Amino acid sequence: MKGNNRLLSLDIFRGMTIAFMILVNNPGDWGNVYKPLLHANWHGCTPTDWVFPFFLFIVGVSIALAISKRKARGDDKSAIVKKIIWRTFAILAIGLFLNGFPYFKFPWRIAGVLPRIAIVYGITALIFLYADWKRVLWIATACLIGYWLMMALIPVPIDEVMQQALDTGKVMTQGGLFELEPLQKISDNFVSANYQRGVNLQAYVDRHFMPGRLWQKTWDPEGLLSTIPAVASCLSGVLTGLWIKKDMEVYKKLTGLLGMGTILIGAAFVWSLAFPINKNLWTSSYVLYMSGVSLLFLGVIYWVVDVLGYKKGTKPFIVFGMNALIIYALSGLIARMFSLIKWTTAAGETISLKGWIYNTFFTSVFSDINASFGYAIFNVLLLLGIAWILYARKIFIKV
Repeated sequence: MKGNNRLLSLDIFRGMTIAFMILVNNPGDWGNVYKPLLHANWHGCTPTDWVFPFFLFIVGVSIALAISKRKARGDDKSAIVKKIIWRTFAILAIGLFLNGFPYFKFPWRIAGVLPRIAIVYGITALIFLYADWKRVLWIATACLIGYWLMMALIPVPIDEVMQQALDTGKVMTQGGLFELEPLQKISDNFVSANYQRGVNLQAYVDRHFMPGRLWQKTWDPEGLLSTIPAVASCLSGVLTGLWIKKDMEVYKKLTGLLGMGTILIGAAFVWSLAFPINKNLWTSSYVLYMSGVSLLFLGVIYWVVDVLGYKKGTKPFIVFGMNALIIYALSGLIARMFSLIKWTTAAGETISLKGWIYNTFFTSVFSDINASFGYAIFNVLLLLGIAWILYARKIFIKV
């Protein structure tokens, strides 16, 4: 990558991620969804679990490319810091608005996808502004090892939720009571460190220190403690962006991207023997695994698009990728509005706009699971149409 040439493969990767996010978030019926389009139940990983870390990885690559350019121009660091802080709070504000929409009843959820992206972006950008690539690597490594040691070694205090889990063997989640494996009580006040939902150290920290409503009632998948390894996910993107920027032979770059991706996936499976791959906990092995998968995806797209120049069929992803933030926000707003807009039929039945579209055009034609999948594709195409209008009018909404 030389001069000011735009890294088209990154736009395409971002657009693919947005499209897949819309697909997995908008089935017609959550009871009828193909398994790869659902998150893993707990430990393990499905393609759906790739979406969020893809975003953080892409943010990291973008940070490396954008801030490196400003560093090279000799821009004042204080001005860059102000821009980072402004952008962090802008993304956070959009995330909080989406979390509260449409009722804005307190307490609403503070954590979430965009709030985490905002916080991780801010931390990562400031780290990269003041650190060279070696320090970035050391900080990322410290985040992963430090988080593992905390989760594996620190006993979890017994609070009301933990006591209920000890008494009943169950913990409250969004979906109701969930049965746990037996917990090991090591004193009157503590149970041993563990990786079970709702009773691990991360969940305890969420309950006592995370403001607002928790997504899973007793814990949050975008909670406080797991932000530490999430920063490492973004830093892996920074290191990738710096590698892509290097002035070297293209095939050496590709070898580095694909080779390191393969190594990280292998390392992730080894680490998972002690610290399982788990999105909800954002475990260190999950970070390595997803950084590896991200490198492979970006490496292949980079090879096909930026090196070979083959761009046929990529336009929809470019269109999505050029307005990623606004399309992400609109996807949530439209989905909620479709469920909120309701009317009463002549038969006295109350139906939502989503229900009418779903029943009229999908369940009446397809099997249950394909109708649900078809409705998800409809959402992707609807938002692609909006993104295409913005793209055609050269409207690119960024913060």
